[in-house]
Amino acid sequence: MSISDIFQQVLSALEDSSWSERVAVIFSVTQVLLSKNNKSSNYIFGILSISLTISVLYGVKLYAEILLNMYYLIMSFYGLWYWRHKTDRAPVQITKATRAEWGVVSLIVLLGYGILFFVLTKFTDSDVPMLDAIVSSTAWAGMWLMAKRKIENWILLNISNAIAIPLMFYKGLFLFGFLTIFLFIIAVLAYFQWKRLLKKQESRYVI
Repeated sequence: MSISDIFQQVLSALEDSSWSERVAVIFSVTQVLLSKNNKSSNYIFGILSISLTISVLYGVKLYAEILLNMYYLIMSFYGLWYWRHKTDRAPVQITKATRAEWGVVSLIVLLGYGILFFVLTKFTDSDVPMLDAIVSSTAWAGMWLMAKRKIENWILLNISNAIAIPLMFYKGLFLFGFLTIFLFIIAVLAYFQWKRLLKKQESRYVI
């Protein structure tokens, strides 16, 4: 596929997408760039993007993705508070996940997948229950780590992104598909940027 073909697909996706999808993508791009640069204001744009995204996902029957975005919404409000850690305390620093936190991550992924897959197959008309459940459960864990300002959040979020990319294209959400590719690339860059910031933080405490 040539560059011109890709460009034509992007234009076609823009023409076919709704205004809700377009604005949601703009806010989402803004959110992830701010998050990459370790800015707590990323959550404000995230909240706006999530609210619009939920309405778009309902139209294509991605029900677990809707639950995921509702979870994102809750964790965004929590993350905004936690990152700023109230006005009378220092902001939370970037750290690595502990063994106990990895245990929580495993619980979120496994339990989340099991519950979502059961609900989607038994109570909805979803035609992609397995992929929908995997995308959502891994992203739940990643968002929890991000709210805690753990560097490994980018790893979990990119596992989710890698599965979500073909899912979005399959569902005809081409703009969201291209957005997810962008988010995947940004998450890789963000991981290494946070790694540099973490190393800089740690060097301050070296005597």
